[in-house]
Formats: sequence, structure tokens, C-alpha cells
Amino acid sequence: MALPFSHSIPSPVSLHPMPSHLAADAPAVPVLPRSTDHHHHKLVISGGGHLSGHVPISGSKNSALAVLAGALCCSGGAVEVRGVPDISDARAMVAILRSLGAQVQERGGGELAVDSTALSSAVPAADEVRKIRAGFFVLGPLVARLGEAAVALPGGHGKVHVKAANGRGLTGGRFHLDYPSVGASETLMMAASMAEGVSVLTNVAQEPEVADLARFLVACGAQIKGVGTRTLVIDGRRSLHGAQFTVIPDRIETGTFMVAAAITRSCVSLSPVIPCHLTSIIDKLSAVGCRISQKGDGILEVSAATATAGGDLRGLYLKTLPYPGFPTDLQPQFMALLTTCGGPSIVEESVFENRMHHVKELQKLGARIEVHGRSAFVKGRTTQRNVALSGSKVEAADLRGGAALVLAGMAARGVTEVVGVHHIDRGYENFEAKLLNLGADISREVIC
Repeated sequence: MALPFSHSIPSPVSLHPMPSHLAADAPAVPVLPRSTDHHHHKLVISGGGHLSGHVPISGSKNSALAVLAGALCCSGGAVEVRGVPDISDARAMVAILRSLGAQVQERGGGELAVDSTALSSAVPAADEVRKIRAGFFVLGPLVARLGEAAVALPGGHGKVHVKAANGRGLTGGRFHLDYPSVGASETLMMAASMAEGVSVLTNVAQEPEVADLARFLVACGAQIKGVGTRTLVIDGRRSLHGAQFTVIPDRIETGTFMVAAAITRSCVSLSPVIPCHLTSIIDKLSAVGCRISQKGDGILEVSAATATAGGDLRGLYLKTLPYPGFPTDLQPQFMALLTTCGGPSIVEESVFENRMHHVKELQKLGARIEVHGRSAFVKGRTTQRNVALSGSKVEAADLRGGAALVLAGMAARGVTEVVGVHHIDRGYENFEAKLLNLGADISREVIC
């Protein structure tokens, strides 16, 4: 069968180390004392200050979780994955792999070695799978290798039982996604990489994390053409081999710290970053009045200081979209920023339903927001001297909403206490420690 097109696969991306001239000025990120139960932690923030300095960006959470699941495809040798962030979601994925019989060695510094040559089960630990949506990613590799799988539904009850029609493995075919879902794209890609014959996947997600998973699979011997496009052509292989791979920098963490600079009217640099992954974020921050410049290979500087921004930041219209549109995972953080900008803003959430839980908590801080369906109408500051937010006690209901509340607390007058910190720990490595290094007045405390 002749493939419809050919597309070259770039080599795996390596993280750039922090430039020496920045590393000399950047203190080591301190490790704050933590108990094992993060459900009983809170973050206490004294707002009104400015940030300055450099932020070391961790490896991508969403890429690392998919790549770790993809390691189950490799029956021909161990995989070494670098850049895995030290977050609770990654620890849950490691527990899932171990429950299937994979051997996982934690080597420190974000490096894991995964040997899945001898899987012992097609049923991952249900309690771990239910903790993270990415736990469902193991479905494709398990069915392709073992002919069956029984995977718990993330966040709920019940299991999905899948058996290969021939009782042995999968057969390639044509698959069209009605919506370019990241999870569906990645699950199908992993399954097709080991299916018999050629598979054509159309309308797949174009998120950088999807392309990163494809590059990992290619490094392990998969034959995938069209990486980064809407159409993937995958010539299945009976087995994949081990490889060394480094995940891309986390664009959502990068965007969160860019918003942190903006909401505190500060100047901050960040690395390593891949600027082309941040185009929509850079465009929106520039539109509100921030100045963003590239200072070197993989280094960005964000300035929202009044002297460089040319006045106060201003509101705008924002709509979340699949990549390359504005990411839904930065909608809560950007909404927090818009409450501090001059004039009105509109935020339209078109990707996820019910992603407005943070609005009620932002309102406790004094934010003037009205929600109508999937749109939020934000009334910003009336004057440049007016402080839009005031400290209060708030609760994080999810990962990105929790980050938004911390950012809002840094811009608020007085003290803000954020509970539900375990949500933030799911996806941000040393979040408060990195903010502390930038000069934020923030501490993690045990709830009495």
C-alpha cells in the first residue's frame, strides 16, 4: 500500500540547560518541607509585591504522562525518559506501570527508566487510574500487546473491558475523530503503532504534546508519518524497542509564569521554552500590553512593568481553542489577569464544559465576573490606581483553577489563603518554591 504522503520526523527535542549567565544569578530552588498528605496543606500569599528573576521550566506534564504510558509499547528493551516533572500525576502513572508488571527505576533529576518487556497484567491498579485522566492511555498499548485490557474510568466508577477481535492483537484501519481530542489521538496513535498493517488517523490533535509522543514512538522504532499535522499514517510494527528520550518543556507551566509576571506588573525570564509552542499565549499577553522578547536560545523575557508596558494593561476578548489556538489549560490563569486589567473582557470557553469553577473563588477576592453559559464577562479595574482584588480564603477545585487563585493572591491587597493545594501539586513542580525565588511572599503551611 502506497502511503499518501511523506513527512519527515524531527529528532527528539532535548531540554536546553539554564544559560550560564542566568544560572549564576539564580539561587537554587529550595525544597520546602511537605507532609505526605497534601490534602491538609494551604498556600499563604501576601500580595501586592513585584517579581523578578529567572524561572527554570520543568518538563511537560502532559507529554511525560503520555510518553510513560507509551513505554508499555516497548517489548524490545527498556526506555529512558528524561525531563519527567516531580508531580503527583507522574507518581500515579509510575504506580500504574508497576501494577502492570513494568519495572520503573527512578534515577533522580527527572529521569526514569521503564522496562516493560515482561508485563504481568492487563488490569492496571484502579485506584491509581482513577486519580488521573492520563491513566486511561495504557488501554491502547495493553490491547495491542496482550490482546485485552480492563481499565478503570478516571475519576469515576466502573471499568472499560476491551478485547482484540482476533484474540491476539489489533489490525490497522482508517479512523476519523469528530473532535481533535488529545487523549483520543494519543491512545489511537499508540495502538496503531503496534497494530498489524497501516492505519490512517484523520483530524487528530496538533498539540505539541501529541507530536512529542509521536517522536518518542518513532525513536522506539514506530513508523509514523505526518507528525504535527491533522493526518497521521502509521505502519504498525510487531514490537518496539527501547530508546532514550527527553520530553519537551511544559508550555502550560511557562504560560502560568508568564501570567504571573503580567498580573504582578513585573519582569521575569524563563527557560527552557520552545517559543513556537507559545504563539497564542504570546499574542494574547502582547495584546493586553506586555512586552515579550527572546533573549537567547530557548529564553523568553516577559515584562509588564509600567515603564516597559507603556501604561496599564487592558482587557480583551479571549476564546479557548484546540492548538494552535489559546489553550484551555491557561484560561483560569488568564481570567485572573484580566480582573486586574483596565476595561472589560470576555472569556469564552469552547473546549471543556464546566470550566468556570474558579470564578466563584475569584469573586471572593473581589473580582467582578458574570458567567453566562460558557462565557465569562470580566469587569476590570476602573482606574490605574484602583486595586481590583483583596485577600481572602479561597479553595482550589482543580489544577489550573488553583494556579489562577495563587496568581490572583499575588496581585491582591492583603493576605490570601488557598486550600486544595493537592490539585496544584498534580501538575506544577515546586510551584511555590519557584515563585519564592522570584520574590513572591508565599509559604506552604499545614492546615491545623
